[in-house]
Amino acid sequence: MIQHHFSEGLYAKQMSLPKGSLACQHKHNYDHLSILAQGKVKVMFDNDVVETYTAPACINIVKGVNHTLMALEDSVWFCIHQTEETDVNKVDNVLVQQMKVEA
Repeated sequence: MIQHHFSEGLYAKQMSLPKGSLACQHKHNYDHLSILAQGKVKVMFDNDVVETYTAPACINIVKGVNHTLMALEDSVWFCIHQTEETDVNKVDNVLVQQMKVEA
């Protein structure tokens, strides 16, 4: 389940991740903070780094690096972003770096 939270210039995506679920690989054009509010997750980065976090935890997600989450326990994860976009149907298009397809 995803919930969206907006404040002036800030957006927080709240994801409830049941044990064993994945949050898809993606990357951003800027660093941002993520907060693990509940549970335990493994974060896999495209530079072969794997980190395990147990709540409560605040994690800096580095720009340009793909990251994927795996819930090791039922977990609640927040992604915190600076943006003026408040349309939930457009916000990911603004925040997530688009994948380039090689021909």
